[in-house]
Amino acid sequence: MTVKVIRGNDRNWRPFRFPPRCNGPLPNDGDPASMQRAVADGFQQGIEKGYQDGLRQGLEAGQREGFDKGRQEGQRQGREEGRVQGRQAFEEAGQPLERISERLRAFLAEYELKRRQELLELVQKVARQVIRVELTLNPAQLLTLAEEALAAMPADDGEVQILLNPEECARIKDLAPERAAAWRLVPDERLALGECRVVTARAEADIGCQQRLDSCMETLSGHLLASEG
Repeated sequence: MTVKVIRGNDRNWRPFRFPPRCNGPLPNDGDPASMQRAVADGFQQGIEKGYQDGLRQGLEAGQREGFDKGRQEGQRQGREEGRVQGRQAFEEAGQPLERISERLRAFLAEYELKRRQELLELVQKVARQVIRVELTLNPAQLLTLAEEALAAMPADDGEVQILLNPEECARIKDLAPERAAAWRLVPDERLALGECRVVTARAEADIGCQQRLDSCMETLSGHLLASEG
C-alpha cells in the first residue's frame, strides 16, 4: 500500500484510511463489534508498519543518493581546488626560473651586441690596415679616385687642385711623376694619410679613405643591427 505524506506548516500529515468492514464469519463470542475492532487494529498496524518500512527505505535511498551526489560534488570540487592549487604552486615555483630566464636573455642580448661591436671594430681595423698598405705600395691610387670624383662633379674649365697629406704628395711625385705632373698637387698638413680633397672653382669633394670607410662601416653596422632585431 502506498501512503501519501502531505507536508505543511513544518509537520507531516498522512491521509486517514478507514479500515475495511468485516464480512467474514463471526468469532465464537458472536460479537460483530469485537470482530470489527480486531480488523481495524490489524489494519492500522499494517498501515503503520508499511509507513515505517517505507520511511526507512526512503531514508536509506535518500541517504544513498545524497551520499553519491555529495561524493561526486566533493570529487568535482576537490579536482577544481587541486587544479587551482597546483597551478598556483607551479606559477610560484616557476617565478625564480622566469627571473633567471630574463637575466639570461638580457645577458645573451648584451653579449651579442658586444660581439657585433667588437666585430665592427675588427673589420674597421683590418680595413684601415689594408688601406694603409695599399697606399704605401701605390699612393697614386688617390689620383684615380680624384679622376672619378671629377667625372661626377659639375663641369668646370677652371684649375683643379688636389689636396693631399704632404708625405703622400711627395711620394706620388717620386713614384708616379708623369701622373703627378698632370695635376696640381697641393700639400695640406691638415689632412691625414689617405685623405684627399678635390677642389674646383665651383665645387669641392672629399674623396679621402676615412670618409669612405666610415660610410661602409655605417652601412655594415646598420645591417648588423637589423639582423639583431
